[in-house]
Amino acid sequence: MHRPAQRLPRTRVAFPAKDRTRLWFTGTAIMIGGVLWAHQALADSHETIITSHGFSNFGELAYPADFTQLDYVNPDAPKGGEIAIWAQGTFDSMNPFATQRGTPGRLSSIPYERVMTPTADEVGSAYCLLCETIEYPESQDWVIFNMRRDVIFSDGTPMTAQDMVFSHELLRDEGTPSYGSYVKQVIASVEALDDYTVKFVFAEGIPRKGLISLVGSTPVWSEAWYEETGAKLDESRFEISPGTGPYMLDSYDAGRRIVYRRNPDYWGADHPLSVGHYNFDTIRVEYFADTTTAFEAFKSGEYTFRQENSSLTWATGYDFPALTNEWVVQDVVPVGTVPNATGFLLNLRNPKFDDVRVREALGLMYNFTWTNDTLQYGLFQQRESFWQGSALAATGVPEGRELELLQTVADLIDPSLLTDPAVTPHTSGERQLDRGNLRAALALMEDAGWVAGDDGMLRNAAGEAFTLEFLSVSPSFDRIIMPYIDNLKRLGVDAVYNRVDPAQYQLRSQTFDYEMIYDGYTSGLEEGSGLGQKYGSEDVDDVFNPAGFSHPAVDALIDFVEGAESYDEMAAGVRAIDRIMRAERFITPAWYLGNRWLAYYDMFERPEELPPYAIGELDFWWYNAEKADELRAVGALR
Repeated sequence: MHRPAQRLPRTRVAFPAKDRTRLWFTGTAIMIGGVLWAHQALADSHETIITSHGFSNFGELAYPADFTQLDYVNPDAPKGGEIAIWAQGTFDSMNPFATQRGTPGRLSSIPYERVMTPTADEVGSAYCLLCETIEYPESQDWVIFNMRRDVIFSDGTPMTAQDMVFSHELLRDEGTPSYGSYVKQVIASVEALDDYTVKFVFAEGIPRKGLISLVGSTPVWSEAWYEETGAKLDESRFEISPGTGPYMLDSYDAGRRIVYRRNPDYWGADHPLSVGHYNFDTIRVEYFADTTTAFEAFKSGEYTFRQENSSLTWATGYDFPALTNEWVVQDVVPVGTVPNATGFLLNLRNPKFDDVRVREALGLMYNFTWTNDTLQYGLFQQRESFWQGSALAATGVPEGRELELLQTVADLIDPSLLTDPAVTPHTSGERQLDRGNLRAALALMEDAGWVAGDDGMLRNAAGEAFTLEFLSVSPSFDRIIMPYIDNLKRLGVDAVYNRVDPAQYQLRSQTFDYEMIYDGYTSGLEEGSGLGQKYGSEDVDDVFNPAGFSHPAVDALIDFVEGAESYDEMAAGVRAIDRIMRAERFITPAWYLGNRWLAYYDMFERPEELPPYAIGELDFWWYNAEKADELRAVGALR
């Protein structure tokens, strides 16, 4: 049932969360009085209220209120079958929201839905999924979610507005600490106004951009289940709460296998955002100790879909019988998303990396040209920007609005950032060790107080050697990283390569117990409230900031980006941040791939034209039962 086209703001009636069900009737009586007061208040203020089926941070929504499906799906895709993927290592939890405890199983968030959801063909937009409409004033001082009345959890119980309030409070209090700290600053109150209406009021003096999107991304859990079980969101556990999503946990074998099955009673099967989606009956995840074992299992048909990330395997390994017999398809798919800002990352929490000259010198010892040509078959490109290939990447010398923003923080940055081209990765020769870069690195280390002794080792004034541990988890990286380690040794660094098992790596990475790792940051085509969590000084020890990066000029520009009212303003601010961070050299940019390498058994089909921002193999691909039967008949599948 659709809510009225316009809704007037209501006063907040706050009760402790544990008492809200018991005090429902009392609260309802008070609320009615608040509604009558709010009608009069709005009449006096003449504030325009916007009602919509979605929200866009910039511009208009691409889909109208009466859309019936997304443009890139096949609405007639058949339902059925199974797709099987792989994961490396192990898992000891099925709770993906305990970010600092345990190793959650892959796809363990799949049973849960968020109030609003983005599409794969838009940037900065989200549409009502668990809600019917949202309402907000032009000032965006608050937002009301008119929740759907037909949403049920997988245990058959209905979802209500109180579940959304509970979920917000649970995520705020027991989720990632940086998230909780942020929302406590920006959200003044949240209240279930009735069974299917939730109102968020934002704090005064806080930029409004991104706040509606933030609360719209709230996942919704069952309050009744948490109260009945006493479970906590931040604990490692296998028992999970019921979700409203299209898939539910079917079974698991700890550390070996997980199976999710499509909920036959999924409330949203006919929702416009679901049409053509969720076509597989089951999704299976097989775990393997290493990439070599996993690839051998794929060749024998133990799992059926693989996204390849090894250039060696892609270039030389795809000559097995299942491929030559045309049972397996190799597919190269372009993806328009921004590649993650990955590379050889230094932990800035360690004082030995305080000097930017040291960081630059260490980076000079990585030879992308030789690595790509010799070890990666020339298949990759070298990343330059934290927002590679997008309008958010800094290029050339700063100008226009970007320059104006840099000038506002001129006293906090190197003056050269106002006049020089953006930092790009160093160039290297065709030999593993580029001697020109070696000489430049030695000079930088000497300027920073590290001088080579008679034994060739770099030492400081106290005679201490410069040591460096590279922590890794993947055997497939050995051949890429070891030449870099050798080059660092030629520089005079006492460098060691330490590959540990997945459990050790998980523990050490969560506690920031490393000096250098191959890691990085996720980047998007739009930035907003999450930018501070990645690069802001207040969240320097957040799991989303693996380098522990912070800079006062970036802090100031983050505030600007979060408050930007247009795409152009946001983009100019991000470009300024990109320029500053690249000059700090805390990540040596490595490789990226503008396409995705896919291999799968020839029983899966997909839309001919994929959307720009997703592959969608688990979302809108489908299963061809006839082809699957043929593969089984010839023994291609286990």
